[in-house]
Amino acid sequence: MKLLEKLCVTPGVPGREDRVAKLIQAQSKGLFDKFTTDAMGTLIGYRKARPAKGGSTGGKGKSKKAPTKVMLSCHMDQIGFLVRHIDEKGFLRVNAVGGFDTRNLFARLVTICTKGGDLPGVMNPGGKPVHIASPEDRKKVPEVEELIVDMGLPGDEVKKKVQIGDMVVIRAPFTEVGNMIVSQCLDNRIACWLGIRSIEKLKHHDCDIYVAFTVQEEVGCRGAGPAAAAINPDVAITLDTTLCCDTPGVPTDMAITTQGEGAGLMVMDSGSITDLKLLEEFETIGKKNKIKTQRTILPRGGTDSLAIQRKGEGYRVMTLVCGTRYIHTVTETIHKDDLFACRDLLSAYLAQV
Repeated sequence: MKLLEKLCVTPGVPGREDRVAKLIQAQSKGLFDKFTTDAMGTLIGYRKARPAKGGSTGGKGKSKKAPTKVMLSCHMDQIGFLVRHIDEKGFLRVNAVGGFDTRNLFARLVTICTKGGDLPGVMNPGGKPVHIASPEDRKKVPEVEELIVDMGLPGDEVKKKVQIGDMVVIRAPFTEVGNMIVSQCLDNRIACWLGIRSIEKLKHHDCDIYVAFTVQEEVGCRGAGPAAAAINPDVAITLDTTLCCDTPGVPTDMAITTQGEGAGLMVMDSGSITDLKLLEEFETIGKKNKIKTQRTILPRGGTDSLAIQRKGEGYRVMTLVCGTRYIHTVTETIHKDDLFACRDLLSAYLAQV
């Protein structure tokens, strides 16, 4: 879990993913034959086929002239903020990059990432505190535009240190609670973890693997399409989190996934529909290897699959997800068994494709 912790505490909002990319490269030494970075900032690790001794590199059918090309899409970015205004007293106003539930943004410690280094701050809504607020004020849920960041410094000093466009992320711990892992931005550092750990488990594989650590997914799946166009894969597998609403107050038919029930196989979401043969193939591999899986449909929300599926002439896509409670908060929660099921299922697929 040390790798996942490092990934989760490394800041990287859309358009500012370079720190995460640097960490991934450092933690992936020896796993890939080469790394490339495209114009948008997507980091692509290429691992050529490693067939067993005497085996073929032609993939299924063995008559192909070239190995099957498999793309794994793992978006690196997290929801966060960019500084949009600095007032005379030094209070910052921020612009959201990614979709927050503002009910979870009160009284938070934050990190402001500047050229001169990372600085601490406190995020709170502007306006009256509870002691002097009216009953109507107390019921209101502030919008992101109403939030302020207090750095505890005079205005002129803040303006010397902070620029418009500097990244701001919430500061929250990575911890284990029972059988769960709790952290901010498990969406989608889980995928980055899977992109590394699933490759580590592989001894031999007949396919060429391209692990694309994509950018700007949280603001419209912007990085995955160009990456797919460059790779031109035969199969694309998007790795992501999804809702797990198996908690009190949510009807069972809206749970999406159930924690502890294994890797999520996304049948469809609002942006893509998984290739049926791929879905069934993953289920078969799960049963063969005694890896728990669960089918799931997400009525609203999407993943990199929507950008990949529609690129160029179109690609076969599969979306493999890990159910996550309290998603898009600083206490995103996953079950360890589900995480390991995703890793093992993905490795098993890559070993036989």
